[in-house]
Amino acid sequence: MGGILLLEDGRSFAGEGFGSHGTLIGEVVFNTAMTGYQEVLTDPSYCEQIVVMTVPHVGNYGVNSDDPESARVWVNGFVVRELSRRYSNHRATGGLDRYLREEGVPCIQGIDTRALVRHIRSKGAMAGIISTDGTSREELAERLAAWPGMVGRGLAGVVSTKKRYLYADPDAPRASVAVVDGGVKANILRLLKSANLRVEVFPWDSKAEDWMNGHDFVFLSNGPGDPAALDDMVDQIKMVIGNKPIVGICLGHQLLGRALGAKTFKLGFGHRGANHPVRDLETGRVEITSQNHGFCVETAGIEAAGAEPTHINLNDQTLAGFKHTALKIAAVQFHPEASPGPHDSTHLVIERFLDVAGV
Repeated sequence: MGGILLLEDGRSFAGEGFGSHGTLIGEVVFNTAMTGYQEVLTDPSYCEQIVVMTVPHVGNYGVNSDDPESARVWVNGFVVRELSRRYSNHRATGGLDRYLREEGVPCIQGIDTRALVRHIRSKGAMAGIISTDGTSREELAERLAAWPGMVGRGLAGVVSTKKRYLYADPDAPRASVAVVDGGVKANILRLLKSANLRVEVFPWDSKAEDWMNGHDFVFLSNGPGDPAALDDMVDQIKMVIGNKPIVGICLGHQLLGRALGAKTFKLGFGHRGANHPVRDLETGRVEITSQNHGFCVETAGIEAAGAEPTHINLNDQTLAGFKHTALKIAAVQFHPEASPGPHDSTHLVIERFLDVAGV
């Protein structure tokens, strides 16, 4: 079947459709990772986004039941240069095409993804509509024009768990952590469990008193959408600050920044991939990190709040981490729990976060 990707500025890319027979809208972004497409597809932070992979061949090792970062695929579309219909890996349980068809995701291959990525880099991430069901270009343009976009959208509630649950309860836990789920990746929970922590997960719309009651510290997860649209959540975070240690990753980093009074802003085309260099300002070490975010925290606001930048993104000098020693706060914009990807910064979850929490 044929497929088309139409961008909000009128540029379009036509190719061969695969996956689901349908039409979906999302923000068109690109990911530079060489592997890990199943983790990308199932990362809740990609909710309402159409992901373009820069690696030319995708699907060559199939899919399996171990790699997903959540219980479902969250992307609204998937674009690749060439789909590998033959897969080869001892862990594989199926092919990518069938997997995406069963998940209801329209996809296209056979387009010039290099040209598409260069367009996004020069023009910025933008709304797009992907279709594999023959919908006319005129109708696609009308539906695309009506989409609200990402700015001002609080999507954490869409991907969050609806009920609190106990993920790990060891016999002699080192400490107890309340994980506030705004789209938490499975590997974050696995790493917290591996640190011998009692891990309880809470919905995004739960209350600060629930997070603090019976827990030694609070962990704010990654997630999709605009942090500026989550003022209710920021108000809950303010209740925790000064009363319990609190740490965060990605969206959690952004919301902690806003709770301290800093502003957030939208990046031109975001940081998404497994090869982003970050300097740890405390050690001077450069770490290669996995990243997936379209918004960032202003450094000046963090410093004005008495917090200290701890990490800087070396590609564009944006803030990649901060801490507030007196208030027992620490956060990073990237993903130290990367799976797959570099393990340079895994120590942050296991060591530095727990040190800030005093456990």
